[in-house]
Amino acid sequence: MTRIVAAGVVLVVAVEVLAFALADRAVVVAVTGAALAAALLWIRWHLTRRVDADADNAGDATSTSLQRWLSRTETLISWADSTRADWDRRLRPMLARQFELAVGSRTRGGRDSIDATGRMLFGEHLWSWVDPDNISRTGATEPGPGREVLDEILQRLARL
Repeated sequence: MTRIVAAGVVLVVAVEVLAFALADRAVVVAVTGAALAAALLWIRWHLTRRVDADADNAGDATSTSLQRWLSRTETLISWADSTRADWDRRLRPMLARQFELAVGSRTRGGRDSIDATGRMLFGEHLWSWVDPDNISRTGATEPGPGREVLDEILQRLARL
């Protein structure tokens, strides 16, 4: 930007020197005005082009962020459809953390209180997939609960 302004100033000065070198002084004002107008149009064109490029970059950043979120969501769903070991290693800690954050202020009574709240909220079947203490050591051979269970757990967490 500084170079463009400097080039515009040099252009205007050069045109004025050239106009003064000519014998006709009436042309100086018109030629200098034309050179100044050209310099200002050049600066304006450069600024509008930069704004368009910035808008494109902002759109790219948004689409990149959305693409990352979509990829992460697809990965989470694939872990739900995978083995129980994947569920225990990747999804259970996240779900348990979200549950404890959602009800933590209401369950200061400790582990038994959290367990009772989880059973009331999720039911016996779903709580077994959220409970952070229910990790299977032989989960590599057991199937995971699937995306339907993950969907139901997330819906119940959203209701909190």
